[in-house]
Amino acid sequence: MDNTFLTILFFLFLSTLHHPISASNLHKFKQLNSDFLAQSTSSHHTHTPPSPTKYFEVTKPIQLPKTKPCSYHVLHHDFGYTYGSPPVIANYTSPSHCSSNKFSKIVLEWKATCVGRQFDRIFGVWLDGVELLRSCTAEPRTNGIVWIVEKDITRYQSLLLNHEKSQTFAVFLGNIVDKTYTGVYHVDVTIHFYPFVVNTHKTKKINSLAFGSGFHADLILPISRNLPLNDGLWFEIQNSTDVGLKEFAVPRNAYRAVLEVYVSFHESDEFWYTNLPNEYLAANNLTNNTPGNGPFREVVVTLDGKVAGSVWPFTVIYTGGVNPLLWRPITGIGSFDLPSYDIEVTPFLGTILDGKSHVFGFSVTNALNVWYIDANLHLWLDAESSRTEGELVNHIDKPLVESLVSDFIGLNGTFLTSAKKSILTTGWVRSSFGNITTSFVQNFDYYNKMVMAKDGGKQTVNQVIFFNDSVRAKLPLSYLDLVDNTHRRFSLYLDTDELEQNNDTYLAVSNATLGFDVNKSHSKGSGFSNSFLNNVQDGQGTMVVKKNLVISGVGETQQDYRYKSDEYCYFRKIGVSNYTILYDKVKNSCNKRSRSRFGLNYIRKLPIML
Repeated sequence: MDNTFLTILFFLFLSTLHHPISASNLHKFKQLNSDFLAQSTSSHHTHTPPSPTKYFEVTKPIQLPKTKPCSYHVLHHDFGYTYGSPPVIANYTSPSHCSSNKFSKIVLEWKATCVGRQFDRIFGVWLDGVELLRSCTAEPRTNGIVWIVEKDITRYQSLLLNHEKSQTFAVFLGNIVDKTYTGVYHVDVTIHFYPFVVNTHKTKKINSLAFGSGFHADLILPISRNLPLNDGLWFEIQNSTDVGLKEFAVPRNAYRAVLEVYVSFHESDEFWYTNLPNEYLAANNLTNNTPGNGPFREVVVTLDGKVAGSVWPFTVIYTGGVNPLLWRPITGIGSFDLPSYDIEVTPFLGTILDGKSHVFGFSVTNALNVWYIDANLHLWLDAESSRTEGELVNHIDKPLVESLVSDFIGLNGTFLTSAKKSILTTGWVRSSFGNITTSFVQNFDYYNKMVMAKDGGKQTVNQVIFFNDSVRAKLPLSYLDLVDNTHRRFSLYLDTDELEQNNDTYLAVSNATLGFDVNKSHSKGSGFSNSFLNNVQDGQGTMVVKKNLVISGVGETQQDYRYKSDEYCYFRKIGVSNYTILYDKVKNSCNKRSRSRFGLNYIRKLPIML
C-alpha cells in the first residue's frame, strides 16, 4: 500500500474522532510538583469536604445472582515504604467455610484509602503467579480518599477453588513515603463467592465443550516471573530488543488453550503515543531528554520462537497523567482495571502436547523503558482421555508494515505514522470430543497524526487503532461450528499547550478524548449473540505553573458509557469538575433507538486482509 493511499485513508478515519487537531507535552507536565493538586477543591466550591473523596471508574455493574455471597478477606496491608521491596504475600486456601462448591460469580474487591500527597502507582494482584488484577492507585488529597475496584474473576474459578493445596496470594504496590510524598495506601482485598440460584451446572458432553462464552478453564498456568522478587511478577521490557521468556509445560490431555496477556507502560513510554520520531529529536539535539522511537508500539507474543499473536494496547492514562484534575473523582478508562487481551493458542496445541517444556516470549516493538507484561495460560482438559493429539496446519505471520511521513522545520512539523499487520494460525486437536479444527485470525491497523507547533511547546496527537480478532472452531459433525469475533476501536485525541503569563508563570492547557469501543459477536449454527460497548471520555484542564510548581488549576471531564448485549443494557452519562459531580444519569433499559446507535458505530470496519 503506497503512502499516498495511506494518507487519504488516515484522514477518512480521523473524521470520525471527536475534535479538531490540537496538542501537548505530557512528559514534562508529569514532573510538576503537585502540592496544589493534593489540596485543591473546585473553584466553585472552596470548602474542604468533611469526609474522604470517593474515586471510581465508570463501568457497567457486575451482574450478580440473587444469592448471599460467601466472602473471604484475603489481605490487609499498609503500603508505605514498599518501593523496591518484595510483593506482600498471604496464604490463600479455597474457602471451605462456604456452603456451596459451585459458584455462578466470583468477584474480587480491592478497597483502599489514602491521605496526603502521592504519585500514581501501578500495582498487580496474583494468585500462585496468575495475575488477577492490574491497576493504578488514585492520587490522594489532604482530607483523604477512598476507592473500590470490583472485578469479575469468575474465569479463574479452577484456580480459586483448588482444594488440593495452599496457594500464595501476592500484591505488589511500590510506594515511597518521605517528607514530601506522605501518602500511605491502606488496602483490603476480599473475594466474594456467589452460589448458583439453582444447580445450572450442565453435565451433558456437548455442553462441556469449552468453545463459546460461559466456559471456564480447567487449569490456569502462570506465565510470569517466580517469587521471591523485589518488584512485581511481571516481565520488565526495557527496550525494543529485550525479551521476557517463560518456560512451561501443558498436560497431555489439553484440547483448548487461551493466553491472557496483561500489559502496562511506564517511564519513558508512559505516553508512548506522543513519542516523537528519532529523526526529529536528532535534528533538534533532543536525544538526551525527550522520549523517542515514534508513537507506534506493538506487544509481540511468541511460542517457541513463532509469533502466536500480538497486542496493540489501549492508551490507558493513569491518574496522574495529562492533568491529574481530570481524574478526580472519575478516573481514566481502564486505569483502575487495566484490560487484558486474549490470544487463542489452540492451533499450536499439537506442537506442545509432547510433555516437554516450551517457551513463551514477550517483546515490544520500538519500546523504551519500561513495559510490564505477563500472562495466564487458560487450559481446557479432556476428562475422558489421558492424551490428546494435534497438528499445526497453517501459520501466516505477515510482517509488520510501518510507515512514517515527516515534514518539519526546526521544532515545528507534522508527522504521520501508520502501521498494519495480520496473523493467521490454523490447527487441529483430536480428543474424546472428536477432531476440532481451530483458526485464529488477527488484523491490525494503526494511524497517528502528530503536530508540533510553537517551537515544541504545543503538541497534537490524533490516533486510532483497529484491533480485530476472530476465532473459528470447526467441530465434529454432531456439533455446530462456532465463531467468535471481537472488533476493537481505540481512539485518542490529545491537545496540550503552554501559554506564557506574567510573574514567571505559564498556563498548561490540556484537552483529551479517549474512546474505547468493543463489538463482540458469537455464533453457533443459526444461533447468534452480540454485545457492544461504546465508552468515550472528554477532558479539559488548565494548570497555573510557577517554577515547576502547580499553584492553581481546574479539570473537567465528561463521560458517555453505553453497553448493550442480548441480555442487558447499561447507559451512564456523567460530568465532573475538580472533585465535584455536576450530573450523573444512569439507565438500565434497552430500546430500539439505542440498538440502532450501537450498530452505526461499526459500519466502517476495515476488510479482512488475509
